[in-house]
Amino acid sequence: MGPLEPDPAELLVGLVVFFLMFAVLGKVLLPRVERMLTLRRDATEGRQERAEQLRAEAEDTLAALRHELDSARHEAARIRQEATEQGLVLMAEIRAEGRRECAALLADARAAIARDRALAEAELHGEVGDLAVELAGRVVGEPLSGIAQQRRIVERFLATRTA
Repeated sequence: MGPLEPDPAELLVGLVVFFLMFAVLGKVLLPRVERMLTLRRDATEGRQERAEQLRAEAEDTLAALRHELDSARHEAARIRQEATEQGLVLMAEIRAEGRRECAALLADARAAIARDRALAEAELHGEVGDLAVELAGRVVGEPLSGIAQQRRIVERFLATRTA
């Protein structure tokens, strides 16, 4: 083989050193490299997984909040509807009460007008009688006597007119 022929002692030493280096690499350096690669993979993929988990939790929370918001809107609509119905009932009651008060005021006013009319009519009956006697005296040219008799005549006349 010439100059490439290996010396058996050197070959043996080379093989021992090679296996020793291989053992050191396999037992010490390769586990460290593997650990480092695992940490790096966990850091990148783990963050992605954690980000996915956080996104899923956020979506769940968002869905729950939307559900609560929808429930609150529904409840608010129900409360508005109830308030509208109660308002309509109250308005109807107030209108009815106003109509009752109006009817009572009209009845009181009509009664007061009837009372005042009766008083005015009674007062005017006496004055009409006196004025009729005075007018008759002026037409005749003499004062008329017997006022009591004249009053009865005037009252009979007025009674036939109002009846």
